[in-house]
Parts: sequence; C-alpha cells; structure tokens
Amino acid sequence: MRTKKALFYGLAILLGGCVPVVSLQPLFTKNTLVFDEQLLGTWVENPSDTRSAWVFTRLDSNGADTLPRALSDSADKVYHLSLTDPEGRKGSFFVCLVGLGNNVFMDVFPDVLPSGLDDPEKAELFYNAFFLVRAHMFAKVSLSGSRMSIWLTDDDKMKELLEGRPSPIAFESVEDRPILTASTKDLQAFVSKYANDDRVFANEIILERRP
Repeated sequence: MRTKKALFYGLAILLGGCVPVVSLQPLFTKNTLVFDEQLLGTWVENPSDTRSAWVFTRLDSNGADTLPRALSDSADKVYHLSLTDPEGRKGSFFVCLVGLGNNVFMDVFPDVLPSGLDDPEKAELFYNAFFLVRAHMFAKVSLSGSRMSIWLTDDDKMKELLEGRPSPIAFESVEDRPILTASTKDLQAFVSKYANDDRVFANEIILERRP
C-alpha cells in the first residue's frame, strides 16, 4: 500500500472504519464558528474499551500558536482532539464546530504535519514538506447530554453522488478518491442541502461520555 493511501486508511480506522472524504477548503468561516461546552471531555464508542477514546479539550497556549492564520483570533472557539483506536494508534487534530441553519457540523484537520513537525526547517526531508497540505474532513454532529452522534462521509457513497451530471459540488479524483475542491461558501451550501442525505453523511458513530 502506498504511503498516501496508508495515511488515509489509518485515519479511516480511527474514524470508525470508513474512508472519509476530504476537502481542500475549510467548512467554517468566522461567523459560523460555534463553541459548545458539552463537547469537552472524553468520549467512547464502547465503555468497556479502556484504550480507545475521542478526547476534546480547549487549546492551550502552545496549540493556539500552531493554528492556521484564519483562526488566529478565534482560538477560543477551536477544540483540540486526540484520538486513540483500540490498537493504540493515535491521531491529533484541530476541530471547529460549524453552525449552519438548524444543523451543526464538525470540521476536523491535522494540527501537525504527518512528520510531526509544522516547521519545514526542522524536517529531515525539507523539500518534501512543500507537498503537504492541511486537508479538512467534515461530519454532522448532534450532542445531547452524555450522548453524541457523528455522521461521517464515505468516499464510495459520495463518489456516486459527485459523479452525477451535473455534479452537486466541485471535486477532483485523486487515486480514485474524491477530493472536494469547492470554495467554503459552496461547501456550506452543499452540506446544508445534503445534511440528511445518507449519500453524504453515510456512517453514524454513537459516542458516550466517559465519566
């Protein structure tokens, strides 16, 4: 398996077994960012599994320093997410909640490059760093007390929708995977229109808050 595919499928394992669709542009704008205290804490799919967890925290001063420039003055509305799967594999992300109409969506993107370094000057392969970008993954989310539902995208189902004529949103296929290339404005319109369509939000994960 090529390294790029290994990274995608590793993320898929962490996010419930599906391969999520990624976007080059974020789903959020400053005026659509929301912050919900309910999200903070540790969430699990299986309460008896002591290894895997989704841990949402506020950003500390160090985390805020590595935010993209577009979020530099909105750090108080950004979460940090640490993911651990049942095999002990980990992921580290920034998360923004996006309020659009009656729905709330989650924009998830890596807080560091795959090498673990944000600064290309410190990377072992300096020039390789120019070919890495922070792509965004989005999901629909519903919070209710100690229960959270997250509906993730699935590239197989999304691909069928995107390849219709006309396509509902701009995308490109990279190694047979759909990569959304639309603007943030178009992304927001797209997820709002298809919020309840299982061709887009195909896979539901139910999490429970760990006491």
